[in-house]
Amino acid sequence: MKRIAILSGLIALLSLTSCNSKKEEKEVAETYAVTNPITIDTSFTKEYVSQIKSIKNIEIRALEKGFLQKIYVDEGQYVKEGQLLFKILPTVYEAEYQKAIAEVKAAEIEMQNTKVLSDKNVVSKNELAVARARLDQAKAEMVMARFHLSATNIIAPFSGTIDRIPKKLGSLIDEGELLTSLSDNSEMFAYFNVSEPEYLDYQTDIKNRAQNQVSLLLANGVPLKYKGAVEVIESEFNSETGNIAFRSRFPNPDKLLKNGETGKVLMTVPLRNALVIPQKATYEIQDKKYVFVVDKNSVVHSQEIKIKGEIPDLYVIESGLNVNDIILLEGVQKVKENDKIKYKSVDATIVITHLRLKAE
Repeated sequence: MKRIAILSGLIALLSLTSCNSKKEEKEVAETYAVTNPITIDTSFTKEYVSQIKSIKNIEIRALEKGFLQKIYVDEGQYVKEGQLLFKILPTVYEAEYQKAIAEVKAAEIEMQNTKVLSDKNVVSKNELAVARARLDQAKAEMVMARFHLSATNIIAPFSGTIDRIPKKLGSLIDEGELLTSLSDNSEMFAYFNVSEPEYLDYQTDIKNRAQNQVSLLLANGVPLKYKGAVEVIESEFNSETGNIAFRSRFPNPDKLLKNGETGKVLMTVPLRNALVIPQKATYEIQDKKYVFVVDKNSVVHSQEIKIKGEIPDLYVIESGLNVNDIILLEGVQKVKENDKIKYKSVDATIVITHLRLKAE
């Protein structure tokens, strides 16, 4: 029985050795493609979340208190500069204006009579000055009364589109109450935030700076057919986010864009001597990107990389690799840390040529 047990053990050991030998032969037989990072001159498009604003957008408010007598426009209507929008019942203000006119006439008569008496030395020059001051005061009150009356007619200060009208005919309107909003959407501003390093690159590296011309990607994923341009940078950084706001201007002849929309500003950033690798050579773990680097002993090691930008099928590397590194191109999902592999090198230029790179 003892001999049988020993014999059985030897057979099992030989079988295991045979299996391991076959496995090793399979691993050695499989050859993986590797390549290296390469530097190129290209560009990539960076997206910035943006807020879209009208070049003019104001609230139309009542300057006087009273009943809303007339509404001459409708919500969403386009109006021209100077067009009458609303009318507040003017009865009280008309009466005040007529009263002010009468007071001016009375002050004029008083001053004329006083002047006649002053010329005859019946009254002093001071009394004439007082009469003239009373006339000036009456005229000032008449101007103010005329303004109050005119303020019952609310007109458009510029051409634009009417927003919602919350009040209805006959509503009692308080002084300063919101009647509607008016937006000039002939052109639109798109505000987007840029980090401090990007801002410094944009301002100092004139040769390699991002393009002044930008595009706008709308919320439905469709680009606006009109190009815009960066024209203003705000004066201060946001202390909470560390960003600074850029403002770009877009034409809007079709009136597609409205105040308050969102979108993404697309800015093309040129890259000189950019270190790039194929995207398919990477893998991701918990939002971090890695590649397998092959050492001089043909052993693979995972290496975390930082991505500076993305172009079709390629990643622009910020840190983690250099041009002398050998990285695994094929079989990223097959190998494991510290595996020893057999590989063949593929020239990086040939790899990129077969990718869908569209350098601008």
